[in-house]
Amino acid sequence: MTDSHDNDQHDGPFIEDVAPRRTRDFADLMRVGLSLLVAVVVMVFAVYLGGMTRGVESDAHTAAKAINWLADFPSTVLTQLATIVIVVFVLGQLLFTRMWLEAAVSALAMFAGYGTVWGVSTAISGLGDHTLALALISAATSLGSTLLPDIYGGMAAFLTAAGPRRTRSSVKWSWNILYATAAVMVVLSWHSVTGMLVSLAAGRMVGMLIRFLVGTQNTGVWGTELVEALKGIGLEPTSLIRHQTAPLGGHGSLAATLEDDLAEGSRIYDLETANGRRFIVSVVDAQTHTAGYLKQLWDWVRFTSVSIRRDRSVREAVQHHFAMLLGLHNIKLPAPEPYGITDTDESAILVLDAHSVELAANLSTLTKADAVAYMRYLSVANRRGYTHRRITPDTLARLDDGTAVIAGWLNGDNASAQANAALDKVQLLALFAALIGVEPTIEAAREAWGDALLVTLVPFIQKMAVPSSTRALGTWDKQLLTQLRAGINALIDEETAEATEPVTLARFSWRSMITMLLVIVAVVVVFTQLNPEEIITALRNANPLMALVVLAFGVCGWIGSSISLGALMDRDRRNPLGVFMSQVAGGFATVSMPAGVGPSFVNLQFLRKSGYRNAPATAIMSAALVVYYAVYFAMLVLIGLFTGRNTFTGSIPTNTLVIVLGAVVVVVSVAMMIPPLRHWVTGRLMPLARNYVNKLLDVLSRPRELTISCLGALFQNVTTGLAFWAALQAFGYTTNPVEATFVFMLAYALGSAVPTPGGLGGVEAALTFAFVAIGVPQGVALSATLLHRVVFYWLRVPLGALAMRWLARRNLM
Repeated sequence: MTDSHDNDQHDGPFIEDVAPRRTRDFADLMRVGLSLLVAVVVMVFAVYLGGMTRGVESDAHTAAKAINWLADFPSTVLTQLATIVIVVFVLGQLLFTRMWLEAAVSALAMFAGYGTVWGVSTAISGLGDHTLALALISAATSLGSTLLPDIYGGMAAFLTAAGPRRTRSSVKWSWNILYATAAVMVVLSWHSVTGMLVSLAAGRMVGMLIRFLVGTQNTGVWGTELVEALKGIGLEPTSLIRHQTAPLGGHGSLAATLEDDLAEGSRIYDLETANGRRFIVSVVDAQTHTAGYLKQLWDWVRFTSVSIRRDRSVREAVQHHFAMLLGLHNIKLPAPEPYGITDTDESAILVLDAHSVELAANLSTLTKADAVAYMRYLSVANRRGYTHRRITPDTLARLDDGTAVIAGWLNGDNASAQANAALDKVQLLALFAALIGVEPTIEAAREAWGDALLVTLVPFIQKMAVPSSTRALGTWDKQLLTQLRAGINALIDEETAEATEPVTLARFSWRSMITMLLVIVAVVVVFTQLNPEEIITALRNANPLMALVVLAFGVCGWIGSSISLGALMDRDRRNPLGVFMSQVAGGFATVSMPAGVGPSFVNLQFLRKSGYRNAPATAIMSAALVVYYAVYFAMLVLIGLFTGRNTFTGSIPTNTLVIVLGAVVVVVSVAMMIPPLRHWVTGRLMPLARNYVNKLLDVLSRPRELTISCLGALFQNVTTGLAFWAALQAFGYTTNPVEATFVFMLAYALGSAVPTPGGLGGVEAALTFAFVAIGVPQGVALSATLLHRVVFYWLRVPLGALAMRWLARRNLM
């Protein structure tokens, strides 16, 4: 569309622009989530912190006695009056300005707001437990569809859809009327604070969702207003024509083109001035910038160990882009030449010299020489502290003379850390590996960067580091990064390559998600099984001296496990204090893993940080487990023969064990009958298993170290068993320490089979039942069990957390 007003003026510039369209502002989606969060938080406060909300209401009543005369009016009179004023005021302005769509959508949003509040009220009232409903109810509402006051939901949805408030005075003043009405209704006890807030949040959420789906009118600068803004930076436009070139990448608000160095969501104009110069004008509106800001926030959340830019306003984003381009020119790198920037309330404008516009590179014809050119370009920028942060296929560009340039520096930064520079190089490596192959890419990198720098990039070569647009290329292969790492590792010796660990880039990963899930499960299990009253009673009635003996035996258990593990380690890699702290840290891992699994996991991580590669570390950890269980089983057999105890003979699940073993054999046998699967097992798994078994046998074949390890395991098991004997003594029950140790070990083994963190629940039940079965009074058995578990489970959780922190500070975990 041509701006006819300016064309009628013979001395004015020629303007060809497209009228602004409705825009979906992703900030509205953010507000939907925020409204939902507010509603949930308010309901949680209403249920669990009801005293606080009642206190707020009481203070409001006390502070507003001056308006108590309003209590003589029915509550519906005030709410209906406020509703009519708001609706008439806003719809009147919308209809007067011929905004028909906004008027219709606002009315529909009001109905949706009312419906949502009624639905939420009905759902809450229908719950079996009325605790939440009673926390939301007020004098003017009742259980059922009228639990929440619907005025706030309906009006909030209506005003949100008619907004934003900064663009219409009627919407702004109507929000003030709604807030004043809410304050009066709460002060007069007609509505509760919690009910009002939940209704308001529900209406706001509905209104924002509708506003996002329908879109809001673009309020950015365009046409004659854009010309006036350009005059403010010394330009005299004679022609301003909207450019309709299809974007290279992205979609919707994130679409980008090389004409303005891949500024996301921009509008592009061709500008000619009175002195004959040609420019490219890039206009980014505040409404479209939100999508890019959300993308920056997501990268900031996902990545760790590297810094990510977060430009909250469109003005900040364009100013930073301008500064980055000036910095590239300052270090003599070819890039779009910026003329200047300006901004208005709703738009930011970047002006570039038209003769420096970049052209897209032909990705299908790139060669090794091109890769060298792009890598050298990036190397110059990185050496001066400039990093790109998002190298994708769209960023490979050329100038008119064919010079290779990397485009799209708006998300980059200066004064960058080495981790960001390494990430840039990995992104470029992965991109060229997909375009021209792994081997030519490595050869190009060696020529441009050198072997020493190339090797340092291996820890950063991860899927997380590669943008999704690169992984979407048709030539991308899932094994490409593995091949890239292998090719670079071939430049160094095998031992150094195997010892190289990847840098943690992802804040979220399968490992972290599983760990978080285990912690959640642990918390749920712990707090459902924990009975503080019983534990406190048991500790209060225990003999303090014998309770300290139980604690001393607990420390001895750590010492025994430290000796057992440390004996299997090489002398030059053995840190006695570190080994002991790793055993203490095992108590923290127990809270989220079944018994035995947590300490083994900690041992494996400790061994790896102590300088062992994966296979030797796993072998030593496994050897420590073999020693522990071998000593455990030997003690059970010897003490059982000595004492003659056969109390639990019938409890051993012989048939179950046989069935499980048989099922495993059947599955393995059937699997090995399938030729492809058999070849995969024999070709891939068997060499690994053979290597692991050989290393395990090598560890177990050292008699001196093995003997010391066995003695450590023996000391650990004996002191753990004697700790329960001391726990019985703490409650005045005397028994044979050898028999107590035997019964404890057998019961503990059975209880630990329960797949809960640390055998929680199963161990307590097994120990109590076992000692009651041999004649210990039930109260004493339960109290002794609780005392033992406090020392060997509950107390070890915070101590283990402190030990874990100690190890992490010294890079031992």
